[in-house]
Parts: sequence; C-alpha cells; structure tokens
Amino acid sequence: MQPRNRMTLWLGALALAAVAAQPIPAANATEISGAGATFPFPIYAKWAEAYKAKTDISMNYQSIGSGGGIKQINAKTVDFGASDMPLEPDVLAKGELTQWPMIMGGVVPVVNLQGVAPGELKLDGKTLADIYLGKVAKWDDAEIKKLNPDAKLPSTAIAPIYRSDGSGTTFIYTNYLSKVSPEWKDKVGNNTSVEWPTGIGGKGNEGVAALSARTAGAIGYVEYAYALQNKLTYVKLINKEGAVVVPDSKSFQAAAANADWQKAPGFYLLLTDQPGKESWPITGASFILMHLKQEKPETAKQVLDFFAWSYQNGAKMAEDLDYVPIPENVVKLVEASWSEKIKDGSGKAVWTAH
Repeated sequence: MQPRNRMTLWLGALALAAVAAQPIPAANATEISGAGATFPFPIYAKWAEAYKAKTDISMNYQSIGSGGGIKQINAKTVDFGASDMPLEPDVLAKGELTQWPMIMGGVVPVVNLQGVAPGELKLDGKTLADIYLGKVAKWDDAEIKKLNPDAKLPSTAIAPIYRSDGSGTTFIYTNYLSKVSPEWKDKVGNNTSVEWPTGIGGKGNEGVAALSARTAGAIGYVEYAYALQNKLTYVKLINKEGAVVVPDSKSFQAAAANADWQKAPGFYLLLTDQPGKESWPITGASFILMHLKQEKPETAKQVLDFFAWSYQNGAKMAEDLDYVPIPENVVKLVEASWSEKIKDGSGKAVWTAH
C-alpha cells in the first residue's frame, strides 16, 4: 500500500472514530463501540471502513491504549475492550470477561539519526535495555559501535522515547527487555506502564511516532504500521538465534508460527523472543475483551458478527499493513469460545457460527 493511501485510511479512520452517534435501542443499533490498544488501530479502522460500506454498521473505536481499554470494558462503557497485554485467566475470571487474539504484529524500535536509513542500524536486546536504562547514552557508544563496525555513528546524545499512557505496546516491549536483560527485569520489569529510568513520554503509538520523528537522536518503539505511515527509520534486531532480522510480515509470521493457542488457557500467550532464525523478537498479539454475560445481547451479536467478518474477509487488508492474520484453525477455536462463553441474561448464547 502506498503512503498516500495509508494516510487517506488514517484520516478516514479518525473521522470514523470521531462520529458522535445518539443512543440507539440495542435491537436497532447501527454503531458498535470499543476502546483500547493503539497497536491494532490502523487495521481495526480499515476493517471498520469496509464493514460499514457492506452493512451500514459503524464501529466507534477509541484508540486510547490498552490500559484505557481494560478500564472501559470493566466499567461497561464500551461494547468491547482491546488490549495488547493478555489478561491472565484468574484476572479474566474475576472480571467475568473473556478474551481472544484478533491480530498479530511487530513492535519495532525506530531512530532519528541524520544519515542513517531504515534498516541500516542493528541492535540487540541487551543494548536496547541498556539504552533505556540510561547506561548507553550516546550513539557512538562502544556497545553500539561493536554491533555496527562500519556505520558512521555521531556523538549525539540518545533521547529515549516511551509511552506515557498505559500501553500494551509497552507491555510487549518491556516483556522482551525483561527476557533479554536480567538487569531490566530486576530494576524496571514488565507491565503496561513502568517507571522509565530515562527518556521522554509520548501518548499512544501516534505520540511516540511524532516525538521520534521530530527529536534529533531519538529512539522509540511503535507498532510497525506506524513506522511505515510516518516514514520512520526502523532498526534491525539480533534475535534469540543470533540472526539479524528485519521487521516485516515474514519475520512476524515466523515468530507467530510457534504459538500454540490451543494449549493457552484463556488464550493467554506471549510471542516475544521466540526461537527461529527468521523470528522478529518483539512480536505480539492484540486481544479483544468482552463480558461473559451480555446486558445488550443484540449489540454483542453485532460486535461478534463484525469480528467474524473481519477474520473471514480481513486477512488481505491486514497483510497490506504488515500485520499477521490469526490462522484459520485458531479462528475456529475463538468462534467456538464465543458460542460457549458469551451469553445473555437467560444463559443463551448470543452468537452462533453461521
């Protein structure tokens, strides 16, 4: 997809999300509402645009971060929540929620260094952690030069950019850093929001992308579609096998290939630091959250109809934005879980496979 088309989609998606519909009786709802992760926003917006053209049903999705999505679904202010941090089975049970993976993709480090083109610089997990720990503070540090002996690295101060909001992208990123750096795991840890030792905060993938683009010497982390849309300089990474990999749909698919969703209780599964020479090490899934008991069963059915349609018709759209579609065998597991778990007040399933 060309950058201009991506921007057209982006602007159209923002217009779609801004629609302020009046309350409508559930049985005749023409809008479904969701909130949460910014990681999948580009593809959810694209699916919503196509689905509205087909069904005249709109999706109002607030791209506010995974933490906000979890809060809103718990408060029942939206029909579904979205999070890149899967909730553990006991947390799901406590909130009377169910979750499932909707899309997979990659989180990529991006830099703003004059004269450095996308994919020219390579880093490993330990160096990334040391940068965000404040231990590696300049671009010509020996740790970076060792990985890039032929690069002309400036003596520019590194400006780490991080997510200031509760973020599933941060969860994926810090999960990876915790796996590759014992010091990071001990001092900072893994969560949707952490105490960053150094750097500047930006709200949403959008905010991190914007800050990274205008801050000399910056390094940030964003979902891959945001790097492409904003023409940011992504870096290559050295993965678990010691191989240098480029972020793209092939390396995201390689990381996702080992995912055994069938054996994951509540679909709780993390895809960071996966084995395989072609695997992108900061790969993650994005999840949808809904209540087990639905007070508005007809609206819940429409939500599930939308996601079923997206599974069946949205793979090519996802691949065009370098996301990884959920495999068909996993889709069947997910749809079976909808029928089994999501019920109306009388205990009747709100959705059945067509």
